[in-house]
Amino acid sequence: MKELKADIAVIGAGSGGLSVASGAAQLGLKVVLFERGEMGGDCLNYGCVPSKAIIAAGKAAQAFRTASRFGIANAEPAVDWAAVKGHIAGVIETIAPIDSQERFEGLGVTVVRESARFEDQRTLVSETVRVRAKRIVIATGARAFVPPIPGLTDTPYFTNETIFSAPEFPKRLIIFGAGAIGIELGQAFRRLGAEVTILEAARALGPFEDDVRALAVQALSNEGVALREGAKAVGVSGAAGAIRVEIETAAGRETVEGSHLLVAIGRKAMVEGLDLEKGGVESNAKGVVVDPWLRSVSNPRVWAVGDVAGREQLTHAAGWHASAFVRSVLFKAKTRADSVPIPAAVYCEPEIAQIGLSESAARETFGDKVKVVTAPFHDNDRAQAERDTEGFARIVVGPGAKILGAQIVGAGAADLIQIVALAMVSKLGLRALTGVVAPYPTRGEIIKRAAGAFYTPLLFSAGTRRLVGILSKLP
Repeated sequence: MKELKADIAVIGAGSGGLSVASGAAQLGLKVVLFERGEMGGDCLNYGCVPSKAIIAAGKAAQAFRTASRFGIANAEPAVDWAAVKGHIAGVIETIAPIDSQERFEGLGVTVVRESARFEDQRTLVSETVRVRAKRIVIATGARAFVPPIPGLTDTPYFTNETIFSAPEFPKRLIIFGAGAIGIELGQAFRRLGAEVTILEAARALGPFEDDVRALAVQALSNEGVALREGAKAVGVSGAAGAIRVEIETAAGRETVEGSHLLVAIGRKAMVEGLDLEKGGVESNAKGVVVDPWLRSVSNPRVWAVGDVAGREQLTHAAGWHASAFVRSVLFKAKTRADSVPIPAAVYCEPEIAQIGLSESAARETFGDKVKVVTAPFHDNDRAQAERDTEGFARIVVGPGAKILGAQIVGAGAADLIQIVALAMVSKLGLRALTGVVAPYPTRGEIIKRAAGAFYTPLLFSAGTRRLVGILSKLP
């Protein structure tokens, strides 16, 4: 077994692990990176990238069906599943070199394509390598959670790791879960021609406010997706092409039939096989137990970043975790993982994005001091020109015109939320958003309009009119 010493040993080559490895290596530290699977992790190979690629394909197909709003005849698109899969694979292939083993070795990282596990509190071992490290970063991510539903283990099903390479197109797709993954893929496959039924034991898009989620739920319904909220799967049976799911609802039990099944209920942190107990690393159902600086509460030589850290399971959050680690550990500028607001987005149509506190959460803390301002896309000229006026932008404002959060529903919501994110992380008040000069016509104008609505009552009040009257008499 090859013996190595490292300043930092990283387990996992997903977003968080790669960011830690590249940052540390470029700062001159000796880094060893373990990855047993594909470089780039879940996001590149099975998550964000392929899902957005298939969403784009679905959007292109839907454009045929809705062209009449522009004076162009509607048409039903001809979808080639093999070609769609080729498109997805091509996108992954184009992005892959950024995360490749060759690139990281070029940065000076020692890449070991094997599983790693703890031998003791500062030593990792794999099949051929033993690494003694000053610091260890666990970045193993998460994988699809498969619930213990009777019959599921004996029935063929997809997860996000397998659905994008399905040999045949799932003509009648049943999806477990109406979170971001289930909603996004449900709409995409429906637009590509599948009959789609989404089963959700609670409510769709649970973390979002009712009026936000309602727009997405209605859009899927309008497109023919059968979304069943309050429908708990209690049994699964069948074979590929003939799946049967027994569900329990308030009205009783019934059976839902389809050709294929996608499990998208949630994600589970990957800690199996790491021998965390040998490393003195405490973990729980959410992952590694860490402090606000992402350091293990039980082994001070160990940190966790990304999905396995038991916080937000988002690729951009993993990137921020890596940044917080580099700042805290390498530059000694202690940076908490929760020191900046992390936006979240669902890439359905209409798109959904949110950051910070919702109105209800803000009122729990600040009560009647909370004010909410909203601007509809219906009043946005760019949205009108594109015949896509669904949705709104809402900003939650606290005492002193502090921005507490925002929710945006509509085309480009995930891009637009970044304007609010910049203001929040820079600790700018709401007034800063009113001073932005946005190019016309753009959807970004909606942020300024929403912010301006906060000051409208004051600006056009009787007192202000009197003041303007007095000033107008001055030379």
